[in-house]
Amino acid sequence: MARRWNAKLKKWKSIADVVIVKDRDVVLVEPKTYMNLSGQAVGAVMAFYKIEPADVLVIVDEVQLPLGRLRLRPSGSAGGHNGLKSVIEHVGSDFPRLRIGVDRGHPDWDLSDRVLSKFPPSERDIVGRAITRAADAVETFVSDGIHAAMNRFNTAEDQSAEEETRS
Repeated sequence: MARRWNAKLKKWKSIADVVIVKDRDVVLVEPKTYMNLSGQAVGAVMAFYKIEPADVLVIVDEVQLPLGRLRLRPSGSAGGHNGLKSVIEHVGSDFPRLRIGVDRGHPDWDLSDRVLSKFPPSERDIVGRAITRAADAVETFVSDGIHAAMNRFNTAEDQSAEEETRS
């Protein structure tokens, strides 16, 4: 989003990089804590800028979703995601989230190897398109809200091309 909006993140209290995008009335935050502690950064930024949970969109990778699939929700559980667990511990569960499918990978692989490694060349086009669609989903969330973003980006039609590409 920072690249798309030509905004430069700057270090904020050693726990996050932050930029205020005034023309969009948005604060972009990239936690610099370990992922399992990202709720510390999210909670601190929300408190400092007086941001309500419903106005936060937390974006995470999701191994339980097929590669490239997007899923937006207005609230919910962590679903086993340690970063979301941390955010829920610090701000509660009533915040929108965008999960970007990265797939589990080969069943014999260690899960941490999957989420901490670069995508293989065969997956990079799908990932690139998913990132573009995720950025479009963020812009829809900002302009029209979570339900509009869900209606547009959670649909099978929007993602069918991704699944056809993998087949």
